[in-house]
This record gives sequence, structure tokens and C-alpha cells, in this order.
Amino acid sequence: MNRRAETRRRRRQNEERKMPKLKTKKAMKKRYRITNSGKVLAPRSKRRHMMTDRTPKSKRQSRRMLSVEPMHRNAIKRCMPYDR
Repeated sequence: MNRRAETRRRRRQNEERKMPKLKTKKAMKKRYRITNSGKVLAPRSKRRHMMTDRTPKSKRQSRRMLSVEPMHRNAIKRCMPYDR
């Protein structure tokens, strides 16, 4: 067997041994952000329209990101395997 065929055979064997890559759920990536400390942040709701009816205080407070509840954190992190 020549050298090129041997190299090709070895490369194919290595590819078969690797774990498959996990896919990131793009919808989750668009909606959530994972911090370095492991917290999951989400934007606040009710920011699209009818903002004139809201008080300045509520508009100001809705600019910040919201920390997601711990019971939902693991599910969100599972959907974004490489964002930790």
C-alpha cells in the first residue's frame, strides 16, 4: 500500500472515532446570553410598541437584561453547548 492511501485510511479511522458535533439551537442563541459566571440573561418583554403608555421608570428598567430563573437555566444551556 502506498503512503498516500495509508494516510487516507488513517485519517478516515480518526474521523470515525470522533464524537459528533452538537448543534446550537439558533433561536436560543438569539434570545439568551450566557455570562462567564454561568448566568443566563434574557431581554425583558414588552419593549416593541405602545411605549408611550409606560412610565419613564418602567421604560428605563426594561433596558436591562433579566436573569433567567434557575429551573430554566440548564435547559437553555443544553441548547447552546459551546456558549459557556
